[in-house]
Amino acid sequence: MSNYIDGFVLPIPTAHVHTYKSVAIKIAEIWKEHGALSYFEYSGEDMELEGTKSFSDALEANDDETIIFGWVVFESREARDLANKLVANDPRIPELMNPILNTETTIFNARRMVYGGFKSLINISS
Repeated sequence: MSNYIDGFVLPIPTAHVHTYKSVAIKIAEIWKEHGALSYFEYSGEDMELEGTKSFSDALEANDDETIIFGWVVFESREARDLANKLVANDPRIPELMNPILNTETTIFNARRMVYGGFKSLINISS
């Protein structure tokens, strides 16, 4: 059986990437407790390729924002669906979100996040 992933891309104010990272590390552990096999987040560095639309352009990111690209790996879609329910009801999540939602400048704006669940199409590993 192929794995299932949730993928996401979002802009974060560059000045707050450190705060976002410290919260994301804790949230990643909660996802893993609730069934994620692995959790990845990367910050954008080389965002332009001639002839294509960049993540920055797609998200209408400002010059003072960093693009975060991440994915969470699950055994199956069913495992993902269960994990989503468990994480949504985990009492630690609201407390962890406070540092990134209750600042003078909101760090995380879910309306600007692009998200989707993906089934395997090609999986070539070394």
